[in-house]
Amino acid sequence: MSDTVGENQLHSVSSSTLTPRPLPPSPPVPSADLELRLSRARAEMNRSAIDVVILTDEKNISYFTDYRTLSWGYHARPLLAVITHDQLLVVGSLTESKLIESAPRVFSALLYDGYLPEAITSTADWISAIPTDDGRRIAVDFGPDMFGRGSLHLIDCLRDLASDGAVSSAVDLLWRVRLIKTPFEAEMKKIAFDIVNKAFDQAIANAYPGITEFELCQMMQAQIYLNGAESAPPIAMLFSDGDFFYGRHPSERRLREGHYIWTDFRATYGGYPADRNRIARCGDPTTWEIDTYERVRSLTIEVANSFKPGLRCRDIFSKFQRLWMEADLGQIYGQVSRIGHGGGLDVTEPPSISATDETVIEPGMIFHVEPKLEKNGAVFQFEEVVFITDGGVEFLSELSPERVPVVK
Repeated sequence: MSDTVGENQLHSVSSSTLTPRPLPPSPPVPSADLELRLSRARAEMNRSAIDVVILTDEKNISYFTDYRTLSWGYHARPLLAVITHDQLLVVGSLTESKLIESAPRVFSALLYDGYLPEAITSTADWISAIPTDDGRRIAVDFGPDMFGRGSLHLIDCLRDLASDGAVSSAVDLLWRVRLIKTPFEAEMKKIAFDIVNKAFDQAIANAYPGITEFELCQMMQAQIYLNGAESAPPIAMLFSDGDFFYGRHPSERRLREGHYIWTDFRATYGGYPADRNRIARCGDPTTWEIDTYERVRSLTIEVANSFKPGLRCRDIFSKFQRLWMEADLGQIYGQVSRIGHGGGLDVTEPPSISATDETVIEPGMIFHVEPKLEKNGAVFQFEEVVFITDGGVEFLSELSPERVPVVK
């Protein structure tokens, strides 16, 4: 027992090279961005014949209001927001009053005294007081890729208020707004990627054979915060030479030669998560591993560079399939039907880079490209992220290393 403790103490000293790199708190969303978001939402409401949109999802409320509160950590006193054709309302508990009043806001506030039932009653009463000549059509942000905070009581109240007795999903119209990012959003993502890329490299430099998944994961999480992240939700951290279970929590498995280290990050800056995969190897790779690493990396970058406004997501997927077949790399990881996705305030967002997604690529979209190959116990995945411009793409993260990072 004493020998083990001494060894761990020795490694603790060597890993104390983790260093802070202070960043200021993220800036507020520019007022022009908030105005643009709201005007585009209202245009989509007109297009969809919707009069009232209820927001329950934290990301949606933050997106339109830039209101940041720690109250999201509690369920008892929910925060809601309402968009109409001429108003933006935030419904919050009385406990929010001082924070709301502490700065100029783009919204008006309705404060309730109580819990969930009072929040819903206050919201319903406010909506019922809106003058209407041709009925009231209501939508809420429940649907694919948006879960919000569900409440049967909320739906029942909204149905009573709707002129057709129905509540529709606002998800499609909200995604049409959120899919197009501004340079400010791209910059927040860029900072978040820089935070996690540096944290990965710093932690790998301090890793050693014998360290556990859990220990290396904690080291990376600590460095992510020290690098300036605002939040660092749990990340995937796997050591494997063939038994990859990507949803598994970090364990007591110890790193040994031949293991591949696979990680997937969630840290945020300005509320924007840095969804990025990184890999490393324990011990020097063999010739075939070096060759496969270089070819999968090169192919991924080529696919990422092929995005252009006017193409469809399925067009990008078709190009990927052709390149993969020509490269003769073997069977692609097949437990998901896409090789990439959109990104923004949520870790994954529509659209999908898949064979069936007809979404037309537009300037302002952000895409993650991440085909994965498992081969002979190794895993090769390079998540490259691009911001679509009028002429092509801008990479928001430094490219994956030309050579596989190695723990000696």
